[in-house]
Amino acid sequence: MAKIIKDVLILFAITLVAGLALGYVFNVTKSARTEQEKKTLNEAYEKVMPGTNSTKSVKKPSDAKIKDIVLTNEKNANVKPYNEYKATINDAVKAFDKDGKELGYIITVTDEEAYGGSLQMTVGVDKSGQTLGISFLSLKETPGLGMNADTDSFKKQFKNKKVKFFVYTKTGAKDDNEIDAISSATVTTNAVTHGVNAAIACAQLLNGGGSDE
Repeated sequence: MAKIIKDVLILFAITLVAGLALGYVFNVTKSARTEQEKKTLNEAYEKVMPGTNSTKSVKKPSDAKIKDIVLTNEKNANVKPYNEYKATINDAVKAFDKDGKELGYIITVTDEEAYGGSLQMTVGVDKSGQTLGISFLSLKETPGLGMNADTDSFKKQFKNKKVKFFVYTKTGAKDDNEIDAISSATVTTNAVTHGVNAAIACAQLLNGGGSDE
């Protein structure tokens, strides 16, 4: 019995020391992680809104309003998405250039429809409603398939397009709002498209004064 108690105490001591050590390492590296996350986000901002010098957080419209716009657009265009819409707007900021001139909105959106569970990206939409580009913050899709969403050839399809919403096609894009689906990765394509459409709807509401009020 005494040996069992001794072993338990030893195990407890080891676990305690290990936990304290991990906590220490976490706290020591917290600042570095925060700086890296900030750097990654700023780089993403520049990719989707060239010339951004500063940003200002804005109150984003409700996800319910955004979802309603996306689904209404799909219904009116007779679009039948592969998966149910599951996009959420994480953040919205207004971007300004070095002279303080307003450039547009940068929207951060997470979509839970991805093959890998979820993806997160930033989308730039200028004052006129033109989508300037997308940049992924998190993407965990299958290499050689869904991960091809993070290639220039795919992302450029959303660049400098002034459309109300995007749709994907497997038969060759013909209209401005059409993009070519990633081969053998319809799930990923659908998730990205819904995420971008959510960002466009968000910017539309912000430009029109939409909010939760």
